This record gives sequence, C-alpha cells and structure tokens, in this order.
Amino acid sequence: MPSKEQLLDIIAIQAEIARLGLDLTATMALVVERTLGLIEADGAAIELADGDEMVYRAGAGIAASQLGLRLKAGESLSGLCVRSGEILHCRDSESDPRVDRDACRAVGLRSMIVVPLRHEGETVGVLKAMSRQPDKFRDVDVRALRLLSEVVGAVMYFAAKYNVDELFYKATHDAMTGLANRAFYIERLRNTLALHRRDKRPASVLMIDMDGLKHLNDSYGHRVGDAAIMEVARRLTACARESDTVARLGGDEFGMIFSPVDLPDGGEMLMHRIEDEIARPLQFEGHSYALSASVGMATLPADGLDVDHLLETADRRMYRVKRQHHGEKGAGGLSSCA
Repeated sequence: MPSKEQLLDIIAIQAEIARLGLDLTATMALVVERTLGLIEADGAAIELADGDEMVYRAGAGIAASQLGLRLKAGESLSGLCVRSGEILHCRDSESDPRVDRDACRAVGLRSMIVVPLRHEGETVGVLKAMSRQPDKFRDVDVRALRLLSEVVGAVMYFAAKYNVDELFYKATHDAMTGLANRAFYIERLRNTLALHRRDKRPASVLMIDMDGLKHLNDSYGHRVGDAAIMEVARRLTACARESDTVARLGGDEFGMIFSPVDLPDGGEMLMHRIEDEIARPLQFEGHSYALSASVGMATLPADGLDVDHLLETADRRMYRVKRQHHGEKGAGGLSSCA
C-alpha cells in the first residue's frame, strides 16, 4: 500500500480532477505537477500514442521543456508500456536496454516509473515519473502511481469516448483563442525541422508579445484585455497561410511558424506585415484602444536547426524590439483612444 501521506495526496488530487470535469488539458497539467510531490520525482510527463510514436502532451519538472517531443514507440519504455499494459520500472537508464538512452540523456533522467493509463481494459496513454538519480523509486512509489493512474485513465477514457476529435483538440489548443497551444507549437516546430532536413525548405519562427496588456487590464478591466488578446489572435491568423502555425504560448505571448518562406526578405516582410496588422486600433463596445506588439524572428537554417536555440533566438530578438518600443513610447503601452 502507498503511505498514509501518499493516500491523502491522491484523494486530494482526485478531488481537484473531479472539479476540472472532462478538461483533459487541465487534468494532465495538474497530474504531472502533483506527481512531483507525490513521490518526490524530479520530472513527470503524460505521453499519448500517435501512430507508431509517443508524444509528450504534458510535462513538469525536468520534463517541462519536452512538450511535443516524439519518441518511437518501438524504441521507448513508454511504447513498451502501452503494448504490454504493465507498469515498468527502470532503475538506471544507462544500463536498461529497453529505454531510448539518447532521449533519457536529453531529458536528464536516470531512473523512472512508467504506468499505463487504462480504463476498462483500454490503454489510453502513460504517466511517467522521472528522477535524476539512479534507482530513486521504491515499490511504495510504484503503488502510489498506480492508484493515481487509475483516476487519470478514467478521465481520459471518457473524454475520448464522448469525442475523440475533442480529446485531441483540447490537448493541443488554447481554450480561449482556439489557437495551437505551446505543446502543439513545439511539436509543429519539430516537424518543420524534420521537413527541412528532408527537402531543405527554409522557415521562419516568430515570437510575438503584446505591448502593455497589463496597463490595459489595470486601466480598463480584464474584459477589454481579453478582447485585445482575442483580436490579436484573429489578426495573426489572418496573416497566416494554411501551411503555417499560429499559437498562443501563454498570457500575451504568441508564436508563429511560417513554412516555407522565401529568403532572405520573405521573413522580414512577414514580420512587418504582422506589426502593421496588429497596430490597427481595437474597436470594442464603442471605444477604440491602441494595440501594438513586439516581434522577434529566427530563421532556419540560418539561425540553426535546434528547437530550443531557435525559440531562444526569436525570443531574445523580440525582447530587443520590446525595449526599443518602451524607449519610444514610455511604459504606457496600450491606451484608450476615445
């Protein structure tokens, strides 16, 4: 049996999940975050099967940066867990032949527990707990994770049963704007890199941050701020083609992937078009509000072929533009025009 403290934690987690209903994205995020404290793990992830691959759909701790990561199901412990339907315990990834050792090193884990998310005989994914230390987890931790997985598996099963398409949509899209979420954005960027390696098509990665949203919320209320976020989402979508990706990464931060893009000038033209499109005033409930955004761009292959490096480069350039905007406009940011 799990320890008394672990049982109390699982009951509390179950109550939180019940309040979330069938909100799959929120449930997965909650579970991986709470798994860290439940068994003193350094990382946790939920992976869903997608064809012959396993995809990170939620992550916390050392797995937080791996959202969207795809692993070959036939070469990973997670894939074996789905096929066998059994809990798998890796005591040391450096000596366990069942694991994808390169992926383990990339995440920084040495030991892990992988638990199938099952309901009524169907495996719908895996819950994975990770540690930087070899042989970190004990049998009591395995039993605690089994209990937690039964709760999560039921939520995922019913979400999938009522609407498979909605299951995928909720796991990959922002609830407020309907844009791709951070996990899906990173997954699409990985796919873009894979396509580039095959056909050498250049692409642009953009990071977009609204200027002065806090001022707008504080001065005119969150209804106006939410309207501004929604309007920026619509304008970014209007700038994109069917082959492009538009995402809300959180708060007032957005991301875009343009693929393919004509170099050297195509990316710059797109960036200026986005800035001009967002700069049009927002009309909301009889009032006009000024909008603006800071945009940073990285291109592949010129700026590299690594997901993290491309995102960091675009983000750094975006903040450079934001500092310039503050210098030109002061800290006021968004304001009412009427």
